[in-house]
Amino acid sequence: MPFDNEARAAKRLRKLKIGIVGFGNFGQFLARRFIQNEHTVIATSRGDYEDAAKKMGARYYRDPDDFCEQHPDVVIFATSILSTEATINSFPVQRLRRNTLVADVLSVKQFPKQLFLQRLPDDFDILCLHPMFGPDSGKGTWKALPLVYDKVRVGDEQSRRDRVDNLLGIFADEGCRMVEMSCEEHDRQAASSQFITHTVGRMLGSMELEDTTINTKGYESLLNLVNNTSNDSFDLYYGLFMYNKNATQELNRLELAFSQVKAQLFDRLHTLIRDDIFDTDGSSPEQLKKAWEKAGESMNERGYKERLIDQVNSTGVIGGSRDEHAGKGAESEAPSR
Repeated sequence: MPFDNEARAAKRLRKLKIGIVGFGNFGQFLARRFIQNEHTVIATSRGDYEDAAKKMGARYYRDPDDFCEQHPDVVIFATSILSTEATINSFPVQRLRRNTLVADVLSVKQFPKQLFLQRLPDDFDILCLHPMFGPDSGKGTWKALPLVYDKVRVGDEQSRRDRVDNLLGIFADEGCRMVEMSCEEHDRQAASSQFITHTVGRMLGSMELEDTTINTKGYESLLNLVNNTSNDSFDLYYGLFMYNKNATQELNRLELAFSQVKAQLFDRLHTLIRDDIFDTDGSSPEQLKKAWEKAGESMNERGYKERLIDQVNSTGVIGGSRDEHAGKGAESEAPSR
């Protein structure tokens, strides 16, 4: 059922004691907003974040046992994807109050869901969350930013259902677009959107694109994409790949799509037209040779089109066999100039 803002607002909301495990950038980002909404925040992490917690009004516990003995209503794992399993395995959940609500904010969802169901006591409630924004995109308002959630396991007691609604209500009150979705469906859609976005951004980043004096809006969008993805660690990107079983298929589709576009370009490249373009200024054969070498083409006895087709076929993608193209190329090859 979609998140019911009006029904929640009709209830008297109880302020929560929220425990955050993993107090890095994202954990602190969430903590500040929880505190602004007058909830109590405690935190624990591998590093020493006591000063950061104190400045924002949270209490920090270096020892997870001490953290658990504070009996938070909610425990949110804000660890990295790669460290989540080890953190949960070593976490003293037995010191938490029975029927504690446990949530995560990872960018993949099936993985933490399975971990929680396998490792947490049966009487713990489980809520999987993905705020699809972060310290950069959510620096100001959270209005219209998507919060994906899946109520994996919630007890029948009204107080437990209210606790889940209170936590989700923080995001709703901040203006988030509340999206209830299964963890499985989330990962399927995220592989086609979030993972592909990160992949393309990293590919373009490796090209070292720069501002030009004739930037188009489309090109500026690409530069913004590179900047946004470069702010995230490679561990995050690797986690999106490693812990989402749909990511490999999307990576293969992306590679195939690029090969098909490349093949379409080469298949429509006719030798005579290409030669005319290069020879309109009266360039000598030596100048043409240098132009081809600069473009990464090796000059030899064969026609331009044949060599381009070979380049496409060497990828093992569409374009027919080498023999077929060799035959067609021999018939249509223009005389050398």
